[in-house]
Amino acid sequence: MHVVLMSERDAEIPSAPIHRLMKRAGALRVSEDAAEELRHVLEVVGSMIAKEASELAQYAGRRTVKKEDVERATKTVLRNILPT
Repeated sequence: MHVVLMSERDAEIPSAPIHRLMKRAGALRVSEDAAEELRHVLEVVGSMIAKEASELAQYAGRRTVKKEDVERATKTVLRNILPT
């Protein structure tokens, strides 16, 4: 993937939690470019999961997205984007 620079205002996820997440995962230091790239990936994948979950709820005749929709959507999206 490549770094897509966007301002903090354009992003749905703030930068500070991304830095904390990476540090909890073992990074000693995190560059802004690295945090920005992970934020972009999380936002793209999160949007894909949200869209799939919404479609599952609509298919079930519901207007409310439930936890089960998100769980199933996550499995579907990750299965489609991760190599097997």
